[in-house]
Amino acid sequence: MTPLSNDPVTIPCPVCATPFVPEGKRRYCRDACRVAAHRRRTRAETAPVVVPPPSPPRRPVTVYECDGCAAKQLGEQYCHECRTFMRRIGYGGLSPCCGEPVTVDELLDQ
Repeated sequence: MTPLSNDPVTIPCPVCATPFVPEGKRRYCRDACRVAAHRRRTRAETAPVVVPPPSPPRRPVTVYECDGCAAKQLGEQYCHECRTFMRRIGYGGLSPCCGEPVTVDELLDQ
């Protein structure tokens, strides 16, 4: 630390603490320290990155229907009888009375 009587003669740079002789209104020893101080002052606080938890898989609750044989399956996209992929018709589950796959839309229409 420099003595108080020498403050106007030599002052330490606020960034790197190197003593220097100020000229005019100069507060920093070099331009790099001036830029570093400016960046510290104006740097916005960065918010922490929040990663949402992965969404639950939708395939187990999706009902698929085969265009060839009109068979419905819950959570399985491939028709083993026609050997083709089925199209998705909506979310649903197994019917409690008959155990067949049924969509939510089909239940709401009835």
